[in-house]
Amino acid sequence: MNSHLQAKKRKGITLWPLIAATYFMVSGGPYGLEEVVKGAGYGGAILLLLVTPLIWSLPTALMIGELSSAIPAEGGYYVWVRRAAGPFWGFQEAWLSLAASVFDMAIYPTLFVAYISRLFPGSDAGWHGIAIGAAVIAVCVIWNLAGGKAVGDGSLVMLFIMLGPFVVLTVFALLHWKSGGGTTPAPAEPFGFVAGLLVCMWNYMGFDNASNVGGEVENPQRVYPLAMIVTIVLIAVGYIIPIGAMSRTGIAPQIWTTGAWATVGSQVAGRWLEIAIIAGGMVAALATFNSLLMSYSRLPLAMAENRLLPSVFARTTRTTRAPWVAIVACAILWGACLGLGFERLVTLVIVLWGASMMLEFFALVLLRFREPELKRPFRIPGGTIVCSLLGVAPTVLVIVAGVHSRSETIAGMNALWFSLLIMIAGVGIYRICAWSSYRALLRHSA
Repeated sequence: MNSHLQAKKRKGITLWPLIAATYFMVSGGPYGLEEVVKGAGYGGAILLLLVTPLIWSLPTALMIGELSSAIPAEGGYYVWVRRAAGPFWGFQEAWLSLAASVFDMAIYPTLFVAYISRLFPGSDAGWHGIAIGAAVIAVCVIWNLAGGKAVGDGSLVMLFIMLGPFVVLTVFALLHWKSGGGTTPAPAEPFGFVAGLLVCMWNYMGFDNASNVGGEVENPQRVYPLAMIVTIVLIAVGYIIPIGAMSRTGIAPQIWTTGAWATVGSQVAGRWLEIAIIAGGMVAALATFNSLLMSYSRLPLAMAENRLLPSVFARTTRTTRAPWVAIVACAILWGACLGLGFERLVTLVIVLWGASMMLEFFALVLLRFREPELKRPFRIPGGTIVCSLLGVAPTVLVIVAGVHSRSETIAGMNALWFSLLIMIAGVGIYRICAWSSYRALLRHSA
């Protein structure tokens, strides 16, 4: 019996695999920061990347540290909100997260195709791009069926592979710096502060997704708080140091358009580094999709266990206990979006995900009042007052994103109204699911 328990314990996700998986749930590395450098300049980009995690990510990480260590469970934030505020709000939490994922997840296989087409021109043309994207999704499904530990361990390996080219780029940039690099002229094209902030928020968003695998983490009381803080530092350092090093090369910020990391890698060290950075982008896209598939697939599992979804979503594999029906269902949903050509509507995703995050902060405070005796191995210092204030800055930023989303359109309406319609739809869908569950319960009892 003891040997069986020890074997089971060894299958859990440990500290560094959780850090690596969380890294990819939040970030795909420095890829995607090019427009911030172009618009704000090197100094402005570094300032934004320093400030954003303090007011956006750190409050979320502290909240995740307390609740994940106190209530480690499959479904993470869905379980917390349901426990604090009831099944209706728990459902809305899961609905908002899954709705945001539809506009988020299809982009990563598309990014993989975009990177591979730079190595093999024409591979993104016609049906080839869709086929490659579908293959990426299939690989991630198989990987996820091997269990959370396999995904976490794989994320750790891919983290080193992805960051390797940027370490080399940083070294070359520092060794070949030019004295005029730090005084390059301001960018010619205007770039609003809010636009730059939203891009930075996007690149520091998603720490709460790590909570969804709480039931598979080994020693979550210790691991979660430490993993959140280490991941914030790792992401911030991974963003700031390469940009800081590139500021000394004399390369003007005007050339920093999407994909510029590979271009500047070629200028600094040669074609071989350009290829390595492109390959790193492919790894980042794959690892991000893989880690987020692990996270999001635990939501249908937890909801099915609460009878808010059909019980089939609670089915798991015998050996790894991976929720195989939920994994396949999520993969099919996102795969169906591959050909739709969604632009990355950053503000739309931030508004939907931000609304779910506000519910998480609400659950944090509500549980302090309703369950003061709940064992909290990690407790946010400062008492309930600090917990109440912790979500203020992130909430303000979500409101800013919501106001800004009026300038973007989707389905013929501005993104703010579109996101509000999605939120309202969650109320109706909950009623349908609750009624279906009630009827199924009546049939079972009869």
